[in-house]
Amino acid sequence: MPLLVGEAIVLHTFDYLESSRIVRLVTRDAGLRSALARGARRSKRRFGSGLDLFAQGTASLQVRAGRDLDTLTAFDEVEGRGVMAESLERFMGAETVAEIVLRFGAVHADAHLFDTVEAAFNNIAAAAPAAARDATLAAAWRIVAALGHAPMLTQCVECGDALDDSAALLFSHSAGGVLCPRCAMLGPGGRKLPGQARLTIAAWLDGRDAIPSSDAESRAHQRLLREFIEYHVHDGRGLRAFDLWESADGSAA
Repeated sequence: MPLLVGEAIVLHTFDYLESSRIVRLVTRDAGLRSALARGARRSKRRFGSGLDLFAQGTASLQVRAGRDLDTLTAFDEVEGRGVMAESLERFMGAETVAEIVLRFGAVHADAHLFDTVEAAFNNIAAAAPAAARDATLAAAWRIVAALGHAPMLTQCVECGDALDDSAALLFSHSAGGVLCPRCAMLGPGGRKLPGQARLTIAAWLDGRDAIPSSDAESRAHQRLLREFIEYHVHDGRGLRAFDLWESADGSAA
């Protein structure tokens, strides 16, 4: 069987039989992979810290043509990200990002997506618990963009005219961005988006830091993100981790 060796990040795991584990990975050279790690629950030598969630390292995968499940023969951990488990806010955010990648990523090489996931987890891990939601929003929008669905925010998605940064304008999920007042009269429905909210999302997409002005604004950003994902890349199944993250009341922050 061909052996694939390369960078990988653990997105999901579940126990299999008495000593093994099935893992879902995003890899730099082969996209999303599912693999059986025999003895992973017992062997720390081959699998580091038992393939913890969000861990990053070098994976050795035996790939067999025509099979959806690879065999993971080793995982040399480089970054454990155990800090995620120390905060419910960080953990829920990272789970949400992982769910988006698992649901909408592809089984082919995508170095840009891999780098975006790596940066997302690093930023969430570094965030204070109270800032984890905003770090997750930024990460999720960048993942959506890496998957090819970045919304247009600085000019009208229909006519291309420049937009007033301070104006509240119509954000149309079906059009894929913001509409100027003239095009909004003729276009599909949507959600009015304040100018500051547009600038915040644009900053996130550009890789810059931005902080919503209030808890209510952060929650509005969550709703907008969910609606956009459901329209553009959703396959009809529920997003369990996203739902839990969105419904959290933030009282532990």
